[in-house]
Amino acid sequence: MRKLLIGAAVAVPLAVLPAALMPAGSPASGAAPARPDLAGLVTAKDVEAHLKAFQEIADYNGGHRASGGAGYDVSVRYVAGRLRKAGLTPKIQKFAYPYWRERSRPVLARTAPSKASYRLGKDFVTFAYSGSGDVTARVIAVDVPSRGEGTSGCESSDFKGFKRGSIALVQRGACTFAAKAANARAAGASAVVIYDKPGEQGLLNGTVGKPSGVLVVGTSRTVGVALAKAVRKGGLTLRVRTDTVHGKRRSSNLIADTGHGRADNVVLLGAHLDSVPAGAGINDNATGASALLAIAAKIKHLGKAGLRNRVRFAWWGAEEEGLRGSTHYVKALSRTDREKIAVALNFDMLGSRNGTRGVYDGDHSTRAGTRAPAGSGAVEKMFRDYFKGRRLPTTEHVFSGRSDYGPFIEAGIPSGGMATGADGVKTAAEAKAFGGRAGKVYDPCYHAKCDGLKNVNRKLLDTNTDGIAHVTQHLARTTVAVNGGARLTVGSVPASEAPAWQGPYRLR
Repeated sequence: MRKLLIGAAVAVPLAVLPAALMPAGSPASGAAPARPDLAGLVTAKDVEAHLKAFQEIADYNGGHRASGGAGYDVSVRYVAGRLRKAGLTPKIQKFAYPYWRERSRPVLARTAPSKASYRLGKDFVTFAYSGSGDVTARVIAVDVPSRGEGTSGCESSDFKGFKRGSIALVQRGACTFAAKAANARAAGASAVVIYDKPGEQGLLNGTVGKPSGVLVVGTSRTVGVALAKAVRKGGLTLRVRTDTVHGKRRSSNLIADTGHGRADNVVLLGAHLDSVPAGAGINDNATGASALLAIAAKIKHLGKAGLRNRVRFAWWGAEEEGLRGSTHYVKALSRTDREKIAVALNFDMLGSRNGTRGVYDGDHSTRAGTRAPAGSGAVEKMFRDYFKGRRLPTTEHVFSGRSDYGPFIEAGIPSGGMATGADGVKTAAEAKAFGGRAGKVYDPCYHAKCDGLKNVNRKLLDTNTDGIAHVTQHLARTTVAVNGGARLTVGSVPASEAPAWQGPYRLR
């Protein structure tokens, strides 16, 4: 029982204090020196300096840092230079990827039996990698279910009796958009209109994965249901026009490993470095790129004792084109090298202005999104425990496939990380826990020109960076909770459990 001292304060030499009461980092006779605290070493000023650099790079290079442009190339050189200054050796991994863009506004319009024009971005959108052309033709509904999800367009037999040159109307569900488009093209469809399945709101924005020879557009559930009803009445014709260009572009990933640590038990931290062409991409994703760069600059202070496992930092290219850089990286690894990666962490949009402190759902407790490989739940708990200790709220962020963890999950590698939200809408419960405005999107400048320095929630970014540094330090010492401290035996995730998104685009 401790006695309460009353009266004048008494100065007590540090050497006679019990070890438990010693201030952090204070020397004690016979006591081991305190471990460095990576979260304490990495400051908000460190991260802010990088954000400003990325903004300046965009400002002087066309207003963006998108892959294939000068702004991205300069961003790569900037990160490489910072890494060299920190004593790390960056490696550039170049790759090619399929490229597409729209050259002019698409058109979706009803021409018979009555006329109506549909609104781009509200009623319809061109699917990524759609073919190019201008067709006006009769619409045929292909195996459209009366209710439920169905398998519309998923089998070639769905198109039995399909009149060549017609426009195929199909509903989302069961298989990939690429499969639906391929079956429609094989049946002679001039265009494919894909509408959303029951229970979904908003616009269906998807991809057919690679350049297609058929026009493909997506619509909202409301528009699609109305079109299906018009087909049943008879005589529906549509005009579909898309003006797209396809080709190959080159980009690069940037990789740097710590000098210390087991080479067969790698802790990988990744963030995409590119923006969309619309803006500088400061929240999306200079925040993630800057947090990793700040941590990489200070990780040497952990020393050999604190770096028992090798830590690998990665900045991915062409994420906004459909996770192209991270996908290339994983596919280029030999099976042996894949098995050396103990865990892959991903950080994308760490400072959304109206965001939440999202931790990826590694234990699949939400039953939403993709079930991540075993060990991912342990990573989630590490983040949650850290923030709980600081009395900071967290929320679940599902593994949907919208960021660069996707290829690692598909390869069977335990995954985790953080995000603060993109174009989703904040709930009342989230507004109560995190502040901000319910009913509004997490990032009001998502994929827009206004994603600049003013579009960052500094408080979220600062505390999230602390959490990343803390978990990195823990995993650098031991991955026993994730993989038992032993090398992985990786296997691919079944297709039915694969992510439903490829970056910003839906796959199915």
